[in-house]
Amino acid sequence: MLKILHIGLGPLGKIIVADLAKRGIGVVTQAVDIDPALSGQPLSTIVPGCGFGCTIRSSIAEAVTAGGGARSFDAALLTTSSDLARCMPSLRELAHLGMPVVSTCEELLYPWLRHAGLADELHGLCLKTGSRMLGTGVNPGFLMDTLPVALTAVCRNVRSVRISRIQDATTRRIPFQQKIGAGLDDAGFAAKVKEGTLRHVGLGESLHFVSRYLGLHVDRWEETIEPVKADRDLTCGLGPIPKGRAAGVRQVAKGWAKGAPAGSAPVIQLEFQAAIAQADPRDEIVLDADPPIRMVIPGAVHGDVATSAITLNAVPAIIAAKPGLHTMATVPLVHFVPRG
Repeated sequence: MLKILHIGLGPLGKIIVADLAKRGIGVVTQAVDIDPALSGQPLSTIVPGCGFGCTIRSSIAEAVTAGGGARSFDAALLTTSSDLARCMPSLRELAHLGMPVVSTCEELLYPWLRHAGLADELHGLCLKTGSRMLGTGVNPGFLMDTLPVALTAVCRNVRSVRISRIQDATTRRIPFQQKIGAGLDDAGFAAKVKEGTLRHVGLGESLHFVSRYLGLHVDRWEETIEPVKADRDLTCGLGPIPKGRAAGVRQVAKGWAKGAPAGSAPVIQLEFQAAIAQADPRDEIVLDADPPIRMVIPGAVHGDVATSAITLNAVPAIIAAKPGLHTMATVPLVHFVPRG
C-alpha cells in the first residue's frame, strides 16, 4: 500500500483522505495542516472513519521527522492553495527532500504561463534531488486540457479546439459555491472579481497546455468573466439567492495563433460556467480536425469526486516518472488504480 504524507486538510483535503481510506490503496502515515486548531489532533478525528491514527503536525519538517524520514513515504499530496506562489515554500521543502509530489494547485498544471521563474526553479531542484512533481485535478488537469489533447490521438491534423464545462453547482462543496459568487449582487460580484478571489483558477493554464501539446502556437489570448444571474429565487448551501443576483460565474478564454489577422476566430476557446440550478450541465469537446470529433458527457463530471480520484490515481504515475517538474502530458498514463 502507498505510504502518503498528506499536506492540507481543508474540505478537499479531507475528501481525498477519506477516499484513500475507502479505496484501500494507501495509508496516510503523516498529515500536516497549519491551522493551530488541528495541530496535535488524530487525523481520524478530523476525517471520521478513515482509520488513520497519525497525529496532525503543524509543519512538513515535523511530520517527516515523526514519520522516520523522507524515504519512509512513497509520495506527498499537497492540497493547500490554488496559487503557486503561496504553495512554493511547501513545494521547495518537498523538492529538497527528493519526494514525489502530486498537488491540486491549479496554477501548477502549466506554471510556465504565469510563473515561469518559479517553474524553472522547481524543475531545477527536482533534477538535483530526484524529486518529481505534478499539478493535476479534474479542471484544470483533465476535462479541459488533458482529455481534449488525448482525443487528438486519432487525428491527422487539428485546426481548432472548443471546450465547454457547464456545471450545476448545487451539489458542490461550500467553498466552491463561494468561489463562483453564488448569492452576490452586482457590486459584490465586481468587488470579488477585482480582488481576484472570484474566478475559476486555471482556465488560462488549460488553454496554454492545449496550445503547447497540439502545436497551435497561441501568442495572444484573453479571458472574460461575468455573473450568471438567477432567473428565479433559488437556494444553496450559502443560503437564499434572490432572483437577479448571481447564481454563479461564466468565464471564457480565447487564444489566437501567431500571425492571426484581426477579427479572425480563435484557434482555442474554453468556456467555463458553474451556477446553482444550472440547466443542461455537460462537458463538451469539439475538435475541428480530420476526422472531426465531438464528445459530450451529459450531466458533467462531478468536480469534487473527480478531483479526489485523479489526485490519488496520479500517485503511481508520478512515482514512475523521471525527476523533474511534470505536466499531465509528460507522466505515464494516469488511470484508475484498483485496490491491492
